[in-house]
Amino acid sequence: MVPTLADVAELAGVSEITVSRVVRNKGPISEATRTRVLAAVESLGYVPNRAAGSLAMSGSLLLGVLLPSLSNIVFPEVLRGIHAGLASTGYQPIIGVTDYDPVTEQALVASLLAWKPAAIITTGFDHTDATRRMLSKAGVRVAELMEIDAEPIDIAVGLSHRRAGLDTARHLFARGYRRFGYVGHDWTADRRAKLRFDGLRDGLRENGLDLEGHELSGSPSSTMAGRQTLAALLASKPDLDVVVFSNDDMAIGGYFHCLAAGIAVPQSLGIFGFNGLEIGEALPARLSTIRSNRFLIGKTAVERVLEQKDASGERVVVDTGYEIVEGETA
Repeated sequence: MVPTLADVAELAGVSEITVSRVVRNKGPISEATRTRVLAAVESLGYVPNRAAGSLAMSGSLLLGVLLPSLSNIVFPEVLRGIHAGLASTGYQPIIGVTDYDPVTEQALVASLLAWKPAAIITTGFDHTDATRRMLSKAGVRVAELMEIDAEPIDIAVGLSHRRAGLDTARHLFARGYRRFGYVGHDWTADRRAKLRFDGLRDGLRENGLDLEGHELSGSPSSTMAGRQTLAALLASKPDLDVVVFSNDDMAIGGYFHCLAAGIAVPQSLGIFGFNGLEIGEALPARLSTIRSNRFLIGKTAVERVLEQKDASGERVVVDTGYEIVEGETA
């Protein structure tokens, strides 16, 4: 059942009008009462209905979309798919950017749900407990995008990152590589990169191998981070014959390091990325990588949340897959 204002009042031991004043931040309320009411709100996953009355009909045509970034080219492509899925439906997206911060996501979810959207589309499975409660009890469809390696709240649309890492190892082993290295970015903000790393190691162990060295930038992914981090890895492990990068941004930076250092790619060192960005195809040697179906992920998510407005309670997982791009760098 969707928690109501009356439920919050009962749990907090106050009147409904007191709860209303607290959530609207109106009127004199003691700090102890405010704290008790807010604790009940979070415990129940209660979201006030700001779409009541004259806004009720417009609220039903809203769809909340939360993305971790719009500067990372991956997510504008997802957003293009979402817009394509919404074309001619009459629904309008409300977009929020979390900057990979679960606490920011929690605040945005509460704000969006207050307007009673038809559905919420968010990214990944890393939510605060409060966010998970709100999404689970909101009474709207919820789609979590980009991954399928855990159990969704309602609908998951994306790919298995662990399997992508596994297939990377198998592909490169079949191409004759044996001395593997890894260059990555901050796993705290990007758990999906860590899943691919774990899958990569699983695939190497299938063939009696393991990484001979790995280096993390400790910062968000970027071409500069990829360039600098590959240089650090090769300073300690100069005999690697291939390096797998956490994504294409990092791999392209690694390629630039090789150009500057006079390292022949792929003759002396193979380079392999993830995402299949267009810029990787424009390199002097086309980047070897895995292409994820980002547009399809966004479009499929919209279609799934709108084809059946009410959640049946049965969790849905949609695997949009990926493609290994052989390229010319590995």
